[in-house]
Amino acid sequence: MPKVTPTGSRKNDHIRINLEKDVQSGLSTGLERFHFIHQALPEINLANVDLTLELFGRKLQAPILISSMTGGTNEARTINRTLAQAAQEMGIAMGLGSQRAAIEHPETASSFQVREVAPNILLFANLGAIQLNYGYGLAECQRAVDMVQAEALYLHFNALQEAVQPEGDTNFAGLLSKIEAVCKKLSVPVIAKEVGWGISQQAARQLANAGVAAIDVAGAGGTSWTQVEMHRAQTPSQARLAAAFLDWGIPTADSIRYVHEAVPGMPIFASGGLRTGLEIAKCLGLGATLGGMAGPFLKAAAQSVEATIETIREIQREIQVTMFAAGAARLAQIPEKLIERPPGN
Repeated sequence: MPKVTPTGSRKNDHIRINLEKDVQSGLSTGLERFHFIHQALPEINLANVDLTLELFGRKLQAPILISSMTGGTNEARTINRTLAQAAQEMGIAMGLGSQRAAIEHPETASSFQVREVAPNILLFANLGAIQLNYGYGLAECQRAVDMVQAEALYLHFNALQEAVQPEGDTNFAGLLSKIEAVCKKLSVPVIAKEVGWGISQQAARQLANAGVAAIDVAGAGGTSWTQVEMHRAQTPSQARLAAAFLDWGIPTADSIRYVHEAVPGMPIFASGGLRTGLEIAKCLGLGATLGGMAGPFLKAAAQSVEATIETIREIQREIQVTMFAAGAARLAQIPEKLIERPPGN
């Protein structure tokens, strides 16, 4: 079984803090500004509302993503396998937590390996993009993918989190060219992922030009990792630095629109504060391909596989009923049904 490494100890802290503390961003997702026009006569059979889609060679039963959370510890192994079993049962996508722990301590690799219980899910491996400036390269990226038999690799961006961690890696200079090199030679597509502060238009264009195949905006409005780090701080000064950024970031709704406008046609994963299927539907209306959640699934996975499946089923049903009541029989029709509320309403 995986032993607890220094990285693993930090991951255990992250799990505990997310489950026990209020680590919400001071910003909203921005999704409250949008709504669907209710159709009293939708002219659709609810049973025929189609949520299926294809992405990276896999068919999904719903546009739902279990967002990246954890790995590298015994507790994380249990959580990942629970999440993966539920994803397999419900036919949805899943992202793994950062695999740096397993690259540096191969004995922890089993905490990320879920193919035994989820042979058919769309699965994303995960490494911090910043590690490309600290000795990692194509070999480590390929190891992360091969380790878990993933269809794509997340390179996640957490500059602000690194900046408020006393042990943070903060040299982000010259990173883009290294991302481009990985995108050109890795055996699977690369997905750029923020961790909770959103992707701007400039960043979206830079990443698209570097060759990423999709962007997970992970906007502001959900978990704030500066607040998580505030609870981990070892001194009052460190805690105050982290706390100062409570209201930082690009709200999820705005980030989706920025990326959609900057790189039309780029698959967008919406995450950052999503809690319901209705909110996922709004994200799809703004241009997203998938809607990702972490918190609701983490809490369900802490209970059981059955609780996680039930959570997915509820979210899927909420998307389906939203589409039905808005008169959209297929995912492609959702953008036609979403409108922005006028200011002051």
